[in-house]
Amino acid sequence: MEPKEKLEEKPLDFIRQIIAEDLETGKHATPVTRFPPEPNGFLHIGHAKSICLNFGIAVENNAICHMRFDDTNPSKEETKYVESIQQDVKWLGFDWGNHLYFASDYFEKLYEYAVQLIKTGKAYVCDLTGDEIRQYRGTLTEPGKESPYRNRSIEENLELFEGMKAGEYPDGSRVLRAKIDMASPNLNMRDPVIYRILKTDHHRTGDTWCIYPMYDYTHCLSDMIEGITHSLCTLEFEDHRPLYDWVLDTLETPCHPRQIEFARLNLTYTVMSKRKLLQLVNENYVEGWDDPRMLTISGLRRRGYTPESIRNFCSTIGVGKKSSWIDMGVLEKSIRDDLDPKAERVMCVLDPLKVIIDNYPEDLVEMVTAKNHPKNPEMGTRELPFTRELYIERSDFMEEPPRKFHRLGPGREVRLRYGYLVTCVSYDKDEEGNITAIHCTYDPETKGGSAPDGRKVKGTIHWVSADKSVDCQVRLYDRLFNHENPDADKEVSFLEHLNPDSKVVIEHAKAEASLAEIAPGRQVQFERTGYFSADPIDSQPGKPAFNRIVTLRDSWAKAQQKG
Repeated sequence: MEPKEKLEEKPLDFIRQIIAEDLETGKHATPVTRFPPEPNGFLHIGHAKSICLNFGIAVENNAICHMRFDDTNPSKEETKYVESIQQDVKWLGFDWGNHLYFASDYFEKLYEYAVQLIKTGKAYVCDLTGDEIRQYRGTLTEPGKESPYRNRSIEENLELFEGMKAGEYPDGSRVLRAKIDMASPNLNMRDPVIYRILKTDHHRTGDTWCIYPMYDYTHCLSDMIEGITHSLCTLEFEDHRPLYDWVLDTLETPCHPRQIEFARLNLTYTVMSKRKLLQLVNENYVEGWDDPRMLTISGLRRRGYTPESIRNFCSTIGVGKKSSWIDMGVLEKSIRDDLDPKAERVMCVLDPLKVIIDNYPEDLVEMVTAKNHPKNPEMGTRELPFTRELYIERSDFMEEPPRKFHRLGPGREVRLRYGYLVTCVSYDKDEEGNITAIHCTYDPETKGGSAPDGRKVKGTIHWVSADKSVDCQVRLYDRLFNHENPDADKEVSFLEHLNPDSKVVIEHAKAEASLAEIAPGRQVQFERTGYFSADPIDSQPGKPAFNRIVTLRDSWAKAQQKG
């Protein structure tokens, strides 16, 4: 977790300013925040912003942040989502301590509060269908119409609501609505539904309940029950704030948390809708919620992102009042910045082309010393086997290289990183004209890559020993969508913008032998290629599988311009 001193270096955002003022004036002795996810899917990068905000404020003030599951819709909720959400929050570096709650903990209290609203004439049972309720609600320019059931007696409403609780009526036949104002300019205040019948077993309460409270009603009361001081929501809940306040004011609750809205995260080249993410999973466009192309927290974790990089990303983009778009490159830069100083450098050849050093002894195996990090001597060195036959990248050789091509070609000399200077003397082709091997000679006086006579060589390429390398699978992951805003055109499905090259699998890349036993989840930099992580599920001892986390440079925008 980021140290408190670092978090305080930046100017306070508007939410932190409000909290600081409340503490200074004595309105609150300490802030109490909460993170209230719905357990109906996996968390994504947008949730990470809220997690870092709510838990970050708690860390900065030596306070607490509650973890509360808004589990009021059992038809879409599962225990696996509850477990995954807890894992994600802990992985990001935050802890709720003893403050783990569920909205379902309060079902009895919420029911009692609803009865209280009925008794004060502020709620009624309505028999209109869902479609009829929407029709009666009106529009932004036209007031709504009162339900014909709006003026039922308190006694009748109490009896009907008790019957709803007892399971006497079918799903959708009746709802409980708050009695507010059908002419309100805010549609959320036009007698909103606060309870509905849903005869579905709940993942925690089983079949105890067959009526469930709606989010707007549940949220404010859960905040109140827990003593939340600042209820931080994204901007889409701004129009819901009057209802939040109405429930608490009408019930005259002992405390009244303050709801504050901030701009949600809009990130290019992705979708943030749980419904659409679920569609990607269910229709097999991806390989699960933790597919490394998904910007779910579990997907980012499996791809190789670090919690520090995500926290730094959230700190960089800040917290504002107005919606804006953040370029995917900002997220990618955060992981580059985090891994650059701490990821060990290794060599892996993705598209192997054999090099035979004709004048190198056939049975000789020399060990050459390689730095684990060029800028950090404390990370030490490792020994690499240098042999007569090596692999280099196919793209590092051209039969007819242009003048500015500083790699290998006929008659050209290059430096094999940490090895020797070699010169291409010939190459072999198969019957189809494909190059199968390159023949070189080496200068025995240039071990380590420097020539005693001082001659300069512009090109340095990476390599691995043909005999001493390890065969591995490499997944080249890229952005899941090739459109900056996949949802921009409402007449075209976001699925039309899926990037067909978002995953390219290389089955037989050749890596240096030190990677044979790499720990699952460990991040390294493949020199000249990018940052990679050993897949935590598929990587096995002696058979590593690597996920590309990010390229060394942001080449996406340039590639799109060329396209």
